[in-house]
Amino acid sequence: MKKKRKLVQLICAVLYNCHITGFAKGTIYQGSLKSACIPGLNCYSCPGAVFSCPLGSLQSALVSSKYRFPYYMLGVLLLFGILLGRIICGFLCPFGLVQELLYKIPSKKLKKSCWTRRLSYLKYVILAVFVIGIPLINLTPGFCKYICPAGTLEGGIPLLIKNESLRQLAGGLFQWKVLLLTGILLSSVFIFRFFCRFFCPLGAFYGLFHKFALFGVRIDEEKCNNCGACIRHCKMDVKKVGDAECIQCGECIGTCHACALKYVKNKTF
Repeated sequence: MKKKRKLVQLICAVLYNCHITGFAKGTIYQGSLKSACIPGLNCYSCPGAVFSCPLGSLQSALVSSKYRFPYYMLGVLLLFGILLGRIICGFLCPFGLVQELLYKIPSKKLKKSCWTRRLSYLKYVILAVFVIGIPLINLTPGFCKYICPAGTLEGGIPLLIKNESLRQLAGGLFQWKVLLLTGILLSSVFIFRFFCRFFCPLGAFYGLFHKFALFGVRIDEEKCNNCGACIRHCKMDVKKVGDAECIQCGECIGTCHACALKYVKNKTF
C-alpha cells in the first residue's frame, strides 16, 4: 500500500504541474484549465500549475462575496469533502508528499503525544481566521498572503529565480514567508507531516467530513479486538482510525492482526 500511495502522490504532483515550459520561462499558465480546481494544496502561481488551488480560489471567492455569493467554490469543496474527505490529504496532495520525503531523512524523530494532539487543533483556527475571516473582513486572501508554504515553494521562489523585476519588488512579506517555509520544511524532517498536522486549513476542512466521506478506511467492529495496534502505528494524531486527523493512508491496515480494517464505501450512502 505504501508504494502504491507514493506512486499516486507522485503522479498527482506531476499532473497538477505539467506546464513544464512555465518553469523555463518563469511564467504562469493562464489557460482554460485554470478555471478548474484540484483537490489538494497546489499553488495557482506555480509556473507549472495547470489548475487552481481550492484554498486560493475559496479566498478569492470570499473576497468578492460582497458582490456575489461563492456558490461554485463552496460547492466544489463540499463535493471533494463528501466524496473523499482526507483521502485527498493522504493520496492527492503534493505538499504532503514533500513533507513525507523530508521525514525520510535520517534523524531523531519527535513522537506524537498529548501536546501534538492539542496543537493539531491550530489548523482549525487558521481555517477560521486566515481562510474565512480575513478575506471577508479585510478583503485580502489571508492564508495565501501571510502563510501558505506551498505558494512560496512552488510559486514565489521559482518566479523570483526567473524574473529579476520580481526580485526587486520582493520585500519583508516575502522574506517572512521564506522564513516560515524554511521552518516548516526543517520541522518536517523531525515531525511527520508537520504542516498537515498543525497548520493546514485544507486538511482541517476535509477533516470535518470524516464521518460522511464516501470512501475511507473503516473498522469492522465485529472483528476489532481493541488492541490499539493501528493507533500506535499511526504517525498522525488520531484517536481512532478514520477520525478527523486520519489522512486515510491505509498503513494501519497491515498492522491489524484481526483483519478489522479495510477501505470501504460509507454505508450512509
